[in-house]
Amino acid sequence: MWLKDHKRLKAIFKNQGRVILAIDGMQPEIGHEVLWVIRDCLSGEIILAKTLLSSRNEDLAALLLEVTNILDVPIDGVVSDGQQSIRKAVRLALPRIAHGLCHYHYPQSCN
Repeated sequence: MWLKDHKRLKAIFKNQGRVILAIDGMQPEIGHEVLWVIRDCLSGEIILAKTLLSSRNEDLAALLLEVTNILDVPIDGVVSDGQQSIRKAVRLALPRIAHGLCHYHYPQSCN
């Protein structure tokens, strides 16, 4: 679901002129729903938070597309951990957008 104050978020993003998305999932216990959060790295604002039973790349791509269909500004990049389903989702939903790994997760994905 979109966070409630759309006008405020859109005003922030319009003033910035762009967003850089970060996507991450939080799973409290194995086998339970995952809370997926998409936020803007520039403002720190959470754009979307939604629970999903699956972490399939198609489901994550749908979340990214939901955000892109509502934003009025360009997406300059995406940051995430090295999870393959996220990487595939970004390639599927945002094929022309740069996708990088966050500094914390990058060393872990090289192991």
